[in-house]
Amino acid sequence: MRFMLLQAYGGIESDCEPMTEWTPEEIRAHIAFQHALNEELTQSGELVDMQGLAGPDQAKFVVSDGLGAPVVTDGPFPESKELLAGYRLIDVDTVERALEIAARTSAAPGQKGLPIRQRVEVRQVLSAPDPEV
Repeated sequence: MRFMLLQAYGGIESDCEPMTEWTPEEIRAHIAFQHALNEELTQSGELVDMQGLAGPDQAKFVVSDGLGAPVVTDGPFPESKELLAGYRLIDVDTVERALEIAARTSAAPGQKGLPIRQRVEVRQVLSAPDPEV
């Protein structure tokens, strides 16, 4: 079963300061944790893909009716307290394993080595419906 783990930055449960407030050592420890987890998941055959995402200042929203030119706007606005920071696509045997990996991701070290407690959304990746149906 494939799951997308969507890693938020900022938000409700976390009282973690933005990374811009972290020391270089805290940032290195956080990145080292992420690399180690990715390596472990690669070795176990569970990691399909992972990427960090550009900040919201580079995001675009596109809306189209399929007839005219699409409407493209900037977003989200800086007032947003939460943003999508990155994702992991994993292929695991059970939803419980996906939740375990998400929990480890949420507990990544932040300032003073404390867990960042960032929200991780876990969503199963479904196959496309059969167009013949």
